[in-house]
Amino acid sequence: MSMTFYRRLLMALLVALSLAAFPAFSHATHSWGGYHWARTGASFTLKLGDNVRNGNPASPWYGYLSTTSADWSVSAVLDTTIVAGLASWNLRKCSPTSGRVEVCNTTYGNNGWLGVASIWISGGHITQGTVKLNDTYFKTAKYNTPAWRNLVMCQEVGHTFGLDHQDETFNNVNLGTCMDYTNYPDGGVHGLIDYGPANEHPNGHDYDELAIIYNHLDSATTVKQSVNGKAGAGNNEPERLGTAQWGKLVRSTNHGRTELYELDLGRGHKILTHVIWADPEE
Repeated sequence: MSMTFYRRLLMALLVALSLAAFPAFSHATHSWGGYHWARTGASFTLKLGDNVRNGNPASPWYGYLSTTSADWSVSAVLDTTIVAGLASWNLRKCSPTSGRVEVCNTTYGNNGWLGVASIWISGGHITQGTVKLNDTYFKTAKYNTPAWRNLVMCQEVGHTFGLDHQDETFNNVNLGTCMDYTNYPDGGVHGLIDYGPANEHPNGHDYDELAIIYNHLDSATTVKQSVNGKAGAGNNEPERLGTAQWGKLVRSTNHGRTELYELDLGRGHKILTHVIWADPEE
């Protein structure tokens, strides 16, 4: 049997143990506004476009994308599969592709953010998504660690399913999920404080929330099983500079370190963007 099978089996066992140990997780509460991919079956497979290698097989991000894909595929309602990316021709823009998620990384500059996840909404349904990872910060000593890379990759991809954060406080004890902000994603003792478990992977609460979000079927699907044409379908918005590219700020927490933006495209169409900002001291 494949290593992927054993990994999923191990993750499923860990989830079962966590649910037994923490029964409060049986009622999840971190949906991102109820937004979800429309689908006609009890489970679906979402494609993650690999733009992180961009001709470089040794790119460190590909391993983290693979881990994230396997972790989220433990869910009973969705699987993810990594496919060739369609946005590598312009990584700075990272144009979306209808029916899937494009994952990109490049040196986006000293603009303050570590990672950005955007979803395109039609009505209440997600139609496409993008994830951007800012190598300007991930090349620094603080953020160039497996723990930070796992957390940000896992969290931003999780947002594209319709998940919000479980907790947005950076300096409290970790919840053991990548959907929890933290100053120490590796967990453990830092200084004289024990920050608890690592926040590098999903936990049972995340899988519970996905089951709640996707507890009904739709009459049609926004998930594309094949892709024809090029990235950017349905996205004619021009590139913007700074936070203006994301539209109106609708939520800001932790003194601006976590923010949510909305760009209204009219007629029930909009783009929602979660932003995680680097430590301002960096």
